[in-house]
Amino acid sequence: MSSATFNSIFFNQGCLWKQEVKISKIKHQNEKSRLYVGGTGALSVKCSQATDGKASKREKEVRIGLLGASGYTGAEIVRLLANHPYFGITLMTADRKAGQSMGSVFPHLITQDLPTMVSIRDADFSNVDAVFCCLPHGTTQEIIKGLPRNLKIVDLSADFRLQDIAVYEEWYGQPHSAPDLQKEAVYGLTEILREEVKNARLVANPGCYPTSIQLPLVPLIKANLIEHRNIIIDSKSGVSGAGRGAKEANLYSEIAEGIYSYGVTRHRHVPEIEQGLSDAAHSKITVSFTPHLMPMSRGMQSTIYVEMSPGVTVEDLYQQLRITYEEEEFVKLLEKGVVPRTHNVRGSNYCFINVFPDRIPGRAIIISVIDNVVKGASGQALQNLNIMLGYPENTGLLYQPLFP
Repeated sequence: MSSATFNSIFFNQGCLWKQEVKISKIKHQNEKSRLYVGGTGALSVKCSQATDGKASKREKEVRIGLLGASGYTGAEIVRLLANHPYFGITLMTADRKAGQSMGSVFPHLITQDLPTMVSIRDADFSNVDAVFCCLPHGTTQEIIKGLPRNLKIVDLSADFRLQDIAVYEEWYGQPHSAPDLQKEAVYGLTEILREEVKNARLVANPGCYPTSIQLPLVPLIKANLIEHRNIIIDSKSGVSGAGRGAKEANLYSEIAEGIYSYGVTRHRHVPEIEQGLSDAAHSKITVSFTPHLMPMSRGMQSTIYVEMSPGVTVEDLYQQLRITYEEEEFVKLLEKGVVPRTHNVRGSNYCFINVFPDRIPGRAIIISVIDNVVKGASGQALQNLNIMLGYPENTGLLYQPLFP
């Protein structure tokens, strides 16, 4: 992103006057670069002068409520928002940690000036403009149903991802308690459904595995370059993908020095993956999907085996992905022959993709890597909320990958 800031800029203890105008250039799929121009109404940051000689405190213009702040995705949103110029957290809930500070639950965030966490039943939404909901599936429906209608909401649970509530009930073992909201929810796979996200009030943030799988497959399916049958997906995730709850299967001695396959044939992300691919194909697609837990804290790789359509080559797949994503900020097709590695996206909102010929004629192998906590969860959620509120979608997300 290139940017220039001009017109009546005045620096006073780290704050910018409201007369600031900022132009940000971001890239859009299949479009020329677009300029976003904001003035006092869109990009202002208010400053209040402290009277005791301490540095001024910045009052950001969009007030964020973070529900379920004590989990990994909640903590990651706090980390990302630390450098967001326009979003500031004014409400944090965590029922089991109510009354505690975020710094006491996550010491790496002790430097952040954040409100004390409260129980969801004690939450006051009068000082909130938008909400990130990081609550477990099943509990989210009732809570979102009770939120004020003026709020923009990004839900990181699975509760609003599946369009068919009967499918939700089948895979999650409980009835959907907010079917009207389900009809309103927009699935937030940002690079594929950007225009739908832009006009949404409620966005269902995709799961981590479905993000890593749909980003490479949807463009190829739409272009009729791969067959709808015999799609085999082998995915591997860091342990943070299993959440922060105390579980025997997640103990160090259970995870270290080994690989663990789970949800074999019945992982709950299967219907979400098949829904997205079927929508792209305009016909039913069924996949073979097996996830694995890896002895690493974060990172995700999906290795996808596909059968190419008659007359199609690996070069055709590569060029379609290049055309689709060449103007995108966060999805990158690597140079031919370069194998994507989770190390190279760690801590970032990037997705790296590449495609390789299989030794079996007519088949190809696609490798996609993301950070499961960022692009697979909190980063994509922030990307979506930026779009919903009219800000450049890369705002607060230009963290470069951490290596080593």
